[in-house]
Amino acid sequence: MELSEILRPAAVKVVANVSSKKRLFQDLGDLVSATYGIDNAAAFAALQERETLGPTGVGHGIALPHARIEGLDRVVGAFFRIEKPVDFDSVDRQPVDLVFALFAPDGGGVDHLKALALVSRTMRDAGVTAKLRANADPETLHTILTEAQATRAA
Repeated sequence: MELSEILRPAAVKVVANVSSKKRLFQDLGDLVSATYGIDNAAAFAALQERETLGPTGVGHGIALPHARIEGLDRVVGAFFRIEKPVDFDSVDRQPVDLVFALFAPDGGGVDHLKALALVSRTMRDAGVTAKLRANADPETLHTILTEAQATRAA
């Protein structure tokens, strides 16, 4: 599994400001609806439901929200770089400016976990996150994310 299989260029966005975690989830729902045809209300509800189990803010300004969606046939992702970080109830209490969301088929087995591990490894790379924070072009951000994994695999 590669990030280029999960993340379409159209699912990468730079957002100037998000007022709350709830608003962020709504925006993610809109983005995956436009990019992958996922029902935006279902995406929003699934993210909210998952978040009640525990915050997906993993620290260092990074959040990895994820949810299972009925009717999906594969794991898909969306990435936001937020110019003004938002409070996310992260483990280190730091606001979040990098968000990589995953949506997996309901009952999809291990692919969801493999994708989450892949994204987590990529976002833990300080070099990758520094490049993500230094760029504001969605196409460049997509390239950074998809090439980071290819470079480590070589």
